[in-house]
Amino acid sequence: MSNSYGKLFRITTFGESHGPAVGVIIDGCPAGLEITVEDIQHALDRRRPGQSDITTPRKEEDKVNILSGIFEGKTTGTPITLVVNNKDQHSHDYSHIEHAFRPSHADYTYTAKYGTRDYRGGGRSSARETVARVAAGALASKLLQKYGITVNAYVSQVGKVKLRKHYSKLDFSKIDSNKVRCPDGKIAARMIGVVEEARDNLDTVGGVVSCVVKGVPAGLGEPVFDKLHAELGKAMLSINAVKGFEYGSGFEGVSMHGSEHNDQFYTDEDGNVRTRTNFSGGIQGGISNGQDIYFNVAFKPVATILQSQQTINDAGEEITLRGKGRHDPCVLPRAVPIVDAMAALVLADFLMRQQASKV
Repeated sequence: MSNSYGKLFRITTFGESHGPAVGVIIDGCPAGLEITVEDIQHALDRRRPGQSDITTPRKEEDKVNILSGIFEGKTTGTPITLVVNNKDQHSHDYSHIEHAFRPSHADYTYTAKYGTRDYRGGGRSSARETVARVAAGALASKLLQKYGITVNAYVSQVGKVKLRKHYSKLDFSKIDSNKVRCPDGKIAARMIGVVEEARDNLDTVGGVVSCVVKGVPAGLGEPVFDKLHAELGKAMLSINAVKGFEYGSGFEGVSMHGSEHNDQFYTDEDGNVRTRTNFSGGIQGGISNGQDIYFNVAFKPVATILQSQQTINDAGEEITLRGKGRHDPCVLPRAVPIVDAMAALVLADFLMRQQASKV
């Protein structure tokens, strides 16, 4: 079971949803990076449960504890260990599924693979694990900022309500101005209505998180198996509930001709190599070309619904199962900081790999 990601900027996450704590060990972060507990906490606060009436009411403060690797506000170059204690588990809410295979969950597949599973919230398959990723992502983001690289994820679709403005027309400072994290207030209000309707009907709804990365220098990524877009795709698809990833023109590009789709080069007034269009999404041949990197991540509806469904138990018997407990009617608002974090982790690793490859 792989619990680690990255080659030079490497993280290893640990802990379960209903265990004592979840956390992360970050290895390879350069010494001297200025980081405060408030920087990490801010990222975790954006992800934590109980933020609004369209997220799970589970009340977790998600207070981060720094156990190693940071001294007097700077990284020391040694392994960094961050831990967040679990305080508001209601494990009894899951007693009814001890032997049941919940539809579209990992209950059956974990049992098939390991012969056992932690039914209390899903154990390692729970999105609670992403606390560790977001904490690590705060350090990766700080590292990227030193090089002028910014990552901005936002909700661009909930159900059938879609934000159709090009990202260049959006004000990213407004991402956190509403509880669905869409930077367009009018569209956000419609999205919130869709989530509230699903919640009131004891149902769930999915959507899309879009992400824009600016300031990436040309040259990040590898030409064959470690293509930059492939690693971004792997990182995004490792997030719970993700069903799809596309970058640049994505699937819409298939309807274009090459004469329309090709990004033509030119040299700007400062002598920088630029492209007149950016259907490539800032990546060509698996390597960044200096343009904005942009991509979309599709999230399915949350699998736990508070309605009766047919399934089977671990004895193969047909049963009727009804969801209980505290769950998100839509994962998207809390997924935004997770997408931010995973994008930052990928780019921080490639940035360090690029620097290491130079004499």
